[in-house]
Amino acid sequence: MSVSDTLHQPVTRSPAAAAGSVIQLQALRHQYGDRVALDGVSFDVRPAEIFGLLGPNGSGKTTTFRILSTLMLPSGGRAMILGHDVAREPALVRRNIGVVFQAQSIDIKLSAQENLMLIGHIYGLHGAALKKRVGEMLSRVGLAERAREKAETFSGGMRRRLELAKGLLHHPSVLLLDEPTTGLDPGARRDLWQYLQILRDEERVTVLVTTHLMEEAERCDRLAIYANGSVVALGTPAELKSEIGGDVILLESNEPDSLAQRIEQRFGLHPTVLDHQVRLEIESGHRFVTDVVEAFPGEIEGVSVHKPSLEDVFIRRTGHRFWTEESESDANSKD
Repeated sequence: MSVSDTLHQPVTRSPAAAAGSVIQLQALRHQYGDRVALDGVSFDVRPAEIFGLLGPNGSGKTTTFRILSTLMLPSGGRAMILGHDVAREPALVRRNIGVVFQAQSIDIKLSAQENLMLIGHIYGLHGAALKKRVGEMLSRVGLAERAREKAETFSGGMRRRLELAKGLLHHPSVLLLDEPTTGLDPGARRDLWQYLQILRDEERVTVLVTTHLMEEAERCDRLAIYANGSVVALGTPAELKSEIGGDVILLESNEPDSLAQRIEQRFGLHPTVLDHQVRLEIESGHRFVTDVVEAFPGEIEGVSVHKPSLEDVFIRRTGHRFWTEESESDANSKD
């Protein structure tokens, strides 16, 4: 059976898919030699939601992406898309997914139309049906007027939209994107996320996106926050931040460990020391700031108060900041 024949058989969905989860990960594991990249990751992605994998470099999110896109076999556990096992039924999975990689995959020497015609032939599309679909996709991503221009003349945002058109050409039910806004300016990032929301709301496409950017994670319907190959938090951005409640206070001092110990003794709180700052989570933080400054005159050199963020969720679950020297040094390593 040819690739095109496989891609165009009627789509069949197993009972597991009908149960309500589009993507299912069950105790997924992967190792690169002795290094554990995924250590028993489990979560479900629901129909027509934007689901984010948030984590620093080396946390395991890109390894998850590669397994889901059928580029890599897991070392253990199971991953399914629409009820099909990605390791055992990769051809069935590929018929139902569109993939947009972090690295550019379009041919900049071809026009936008030629890029889509080429990928269409790979998927077994041809003739009038292919031309119609190419026209539809170029219109949908706002490139119809530049269909015959070479991609090398496009801005970064336009090239990213062309990548999206490639990934969606064959009507996939699931769209997988790996760090899709890398290299884009703020306007192009905003446009891309608006388009993803249209796909979710109007086309009912399920979107899974990897990111290391907190502001992008805030746009997701739900998140899995990764650290060291494990999912340390799972839920909507609002749910995750609500577990902290109140305010987050950071106190600067020449002797943060001593200050933290005395705050605990004086106020019955449980501060932590992070990056030479005393950190507390407390209701009505602005009122507590007055009390603590008065209690330890001359010892507190700086104060900041903010509402909980996703990084605060990460700190609570891991005990360290999202970006550390170790995670930054892993920037070029396998994720």
